[in-house]
Amino acid sequence: MENIFNFSKNVFQNLKQEYNNHPSLLFVLLALLCIPLGYAFNSLSLALLIIITLINFKKADFSFKNYLIFPIVLYLLMLLSLTWSIDTNRTIAAISKELPLLLFPICFLLFRTFSDDEKQKIIKGFSYGMVAFAVYYLINASIRFLSSQDTSVFFYHELVTKDVNAIHVSVYMSVSFFYFLVKPIKTNWDKLALAILFLMVFLLSSKNIVVVFIGLLGYYYLFFSKTAKKLRLRNLILAIVILLSLPFIGKVKERFKQEYETIMTDSSVNDVINKGSETVYNVSIKQAWNNDTFKPNDFFPGTAFRVYQFRIFTEFLQEEAIFWKGFGLDASYSKIEEKGVQYHLFLGNQYQEGYQKMNFHNQYLQVFAELGIFGFLLLLIMLALSIRNAIQSKNYFPIAFSVLMISLFITESFLWRQRGVTFFIVMYCVLNTKIKSEKTIAI
Repeated sequence: MENIFNFSKNVFQNLKQEYNNHPSLLFVLLALLCIPLGYAFNSLSLALLIIITLINFKKADFSFKNYLIFPIVLYLLMLLSLTWSIDTNRTIAAISKELPLLLFPICFLLFRTFSDDEKQKIIKGFSYGMVAFAVYYLINASIRFLSSQDTSVFFYHELVTKDVNAIHVSVYMSVSFFYFLVKPIKTNWDKLALAILFLMVFLLSSKNIVVVFIGLLGYYYLFFSKTAKKLRLRNLILAIVILLSLPFIGKVKERFKQEYETIMTDSSVNDVINKGSETVYNVSIKQAWNNDTFKPNDFFPGTAFRVYQFRIFTEFLQEEAIFWKGFGLDASYSKIEEKGVQYHLFLGNQYQEGYQKMNFHNQYLQVFAELGIFGFLLLLIMLALSIRNAIQSKNYFPIAFSVLMISLFITESFLWRQRGVTFFIVMYCVLNTKIKSEKTIAI
């Protein structure tokens, strides 16, 4: 009992010291740790950060940081899109969801710039927090497995719930993994954390994230690890072996196999989805781009569906006046639905939502279709700044984050979700702070 008391006392004293050194640090970390929780916790953590920032604001702390202006301008463009939105109700609802793009950068403008050490503490705290979430998800899945004997509880949305989203969580786990990876001295606990996070990335079965994750892992061992120069050939061979082994791992194998079949074969039979006595056929990439119509029993695997979404985006550019202004924030759904009806897609039933209810699943297309060319350019500028600063710093961690975001935006409308926009903008603000950088982030 005395040990627990002393530990709690030390934790409290450390938190108090951190607050005295930089009052906003703990609340920025809190905002990151609340991301996998309910939306109310996300909103509350942001509100607390704003309050603490205003209470402790000093004129001397304010400094103009150009990288913070771009997300603010992007949010103002979202707000302005109310004047031309084709679905005002959706735009109004989305404006509050996108508030992190405005409020986090403003807070970062008002409080003192984080030092290298403070940035590392935020990333460290977030990474350990994600390990705790990973352990919770695995224990919860194990308990459900014992009662159901269903192995699917360990994979994809079943592991973390569809609302929290397996793809999003795989991003959080990947980023946290890279924090532990670059630590020069790893304790046994750090190695255990690496193993847990590595396992989570694969169990969550996001094809895009898995491929990019392995690519970044290989990049680290080739160019950043201590033995990179001496063992570059060996590391390269190891990376290739790991990449080639991906399609043969459990549920990941099923997901990669399905994507492969849709690239190579038109209308292959889907032996996973069952619609009663009706045979379900996979739509190939070629069919997704060329077919005049589809059938209700046509199933779009991930890549084929995104090709279809890109196709209808190009049609919107030709048919609608969206190049300069777009449809308005979150206002493209009615147009996507019209295309779904036009092409006879599966429109849903009492058990499953139809394809016409889904967004572009591509952040670049989403922002272009809804905010026009200026919104698209603002997004590109933010990503370009992020990757440029990461490369200039010669720091592996921000490089990994930037590459993950750039690739993720190809397959997900990440910023159009409250958790996604919060994660991106907080990390963007923290990592792009202009201070001296070390080669690795390590504590």
